[in-house]
Amino acid sequence: MSKALTRRQQEIYDFLVNHADDFPHPPTLDELCNALGLSSKGSLHKQIQALIEAGLVEAMNNQRRGIRLVDQLPESELPVLGMIAAGRPIEAIDQRTSLQVPNFLRTDGDCYVLEVRGDSMIDEGILDGDHIVVEARQRARNGEIVVALIDDCDATLKRIEQRPGEVILHPANATMEPLRYSPDQVRIQGVLVGQMRRYH
Repeated sequence: MSKALTRRQQEIYDFLVNHADDFPHPPTLDELCNALGLSSKGSLHKQIQALIEAGLVEAMNNQRRGIRLVDQLPESELPVLGMIAAGRPIEAIDQRTSLQVPNFLRTDGDCYVLEVRGDSMIDEGILDGDHIVVEARQRARNGEIVVALIDDCDATLKRIEQRPGEVILHPANATMEPLRYSPDQVRIQGVLVGQMRRYH
């Protein structure tokens, strides 16, 4: 399975999906630059190349015009385990259903889906109502965004910093303070690897 996209690549892919009907022909890099408000076509080219390698778009090499979406994406059915707080911890909810998820949004590990509640991760582009794909893990590297279980009862989504004798869970919202716990209060449930959003 392909590696999860970076946030910028995901934004470009989401733009192509949600604005497919705005272009009478597959858009060129110049048109995409203008539509996305970018000044560097070189930077966009690198992001588009990553989307091509992920099998999400294709270059129309035999025409002047540039990029089109690949029609069919391989998907996996992943369990939806409930809601996760992107604010203060809330009670974890076991509400098991399932959701079809494009394979590029997951890893080869065991993955599941949670619905985000709250706005503490908005500066990372993670909004209330988004669905996130989580790889089930009990360990994480500093700087990764994790699902953390606090005192075995409250789950929250935060960027983790692990220090000797302390675990700090950082929000991505300038109005909020980091949450500080002793290591025995925090159990890592998984690491964020993908994100989905529905536009109404």
